[in-house]
Amino acid sequence: MLIQEEDVEIHALRKRGWSYSAIARHTGLSRNTVKAYVRDGRRPGERRRAVEDRFQPYQAYVAERLREDPHVWASALYDEVKALGYEQSYVTFTREVRRLRPRCEACAGRRGHGPTIEIAHEPGEEIQWDWVELAGAPWGDEVHLLNGTLSHSGKTRGVIAECEDQAHLVEAIDGVLRRLGGTPKRWRFDRMATVVDRQGKLLPNFAAVAKHYGVAVDICPSRRAKRKGAVEKQQDYSAQRWWRTAEVAMPHDAQASNDRFCERTGDLRPRGEGTVADLAESEPLLPLPDTAYPAMIELERTVGPSSLVSVRGNRYSVVPGLEGAKVWARWALGEPDVRRYTAAGLLLAQHRRVPDGAGQVVRLPEHRQALEKAVLTAFTTRQPCRRKENRPPGPVAKAIAAQIRSIRGTGLVEVADVVVDLERYPALARAAG
Repeated sequence: MLIQEEDVEIHALRKRGWSYSAIARHTGLSRNTVKAYVRDGRRPGERRRAVEDRFQPYQAYVAERLREDPHVWASALYDEVKALGYEQSYVTFTREVRRLRPRCEACAGRRGHGPTIEIAHEPGEEIQWDWVELAGAPWGDEVHLLNGTLSHSGKTRGVIAECEDQAHLVEAIDGVLRRLGGTPKRWRFDRMATVVDRQGKLLPNFAAVAKHYGVAVDICPSRRAKRKGAVEKQQDYSAQRWWRTAEVAMPHDAQASNDRFCERTGDLRPRGEGTVADLAESEPLLPLPDTAYPAMIELERTVGPSSLVSVRGNRYSVVPGLEGAKVWARWALGEPDVRRYTAAGLLLAQHRRVPDGAGQVVRLPEHRQALEKAVLTAFTTRQPCRRKENRPPGPVAKAIAAQIRSIRGTGLVEVADVVVDLERYPALARAAG
């Protein structure tokens, strides 16, 4: 491998007309080396690979993915190229990614974070909770993901919710705990408005939730969110490692994808001599109550053209005639039925809930009969009316108008009987002057 000075010298000698053999004798290099740099365009400072470059078939794909998203994690890209057949190690792959990753000027000047230190947690002692808002969902809404991270092992599970009110928080907490198989003794939150008041005191209605699960609640001090650093790190891990490259179409697809990610990727992260899953096996968790805390879930929905209301990947029927109207879907956690109400609180229908994301249409027999009747009544083969034709009042309408005039006795005259004499205008003008 030549340095820049040697490369410049052999190019200068070649331009003077020296042969490859003469340049080789003069510089002490081999004739083939001189040819490689002068004729074949080899660059100084770059060592020619002695073996086949196994990254070359994937370089264009990785470069394009980095052009699309300069911040995509190398571990996420590694999963993608492994699926394409890449067989080299992760360390080798990251070396190539560092060479290809473009510099993001907008983020280059961002200030770093302050120093941190690890806090030791006893097994089964604490779980940390936090929401993360994920943008760019294909269905158009912002994704609200609640992550629960066991402080000792780092094992994490997440649940996606429509919003971050208290009922959805309770539902997501119950979903995370049942995925973990139990609950630690203590729950740690930052100063969530659905958990504490402005003074940082636990809300009475959330205290009832903690009592239902038999746990104590710890609140991070004000402006000390890093006290729950385990879940804070998990938020960034979920956003970058999973969500940024996840291929999902609907919320239930995203939930299933996150469950797979936590089990197949998150649990296999190294921890000491084992993995996160191995360390979590040593955490004694408290058993969960048979049912979730009965928080009331409320979702605002719009009735579709087929008199159906979409609720979590399924559609439930209402009576015909409400198409386009706003209704509320309500159910208490642990109850098997979902109810729909008008904005005024009138009960429209009650159905047995089916599993979320099942894609089922649940229509009551009476709603089906009413909808069929409405469809058949509206069915016609008549040609649609022309919108711009002349259609003055008919004889019947004129007869009714005459009756109205006679009853009111207003003395109105027909417009056709009014005669305007323009010759009177000059006389009136002279009189006024």
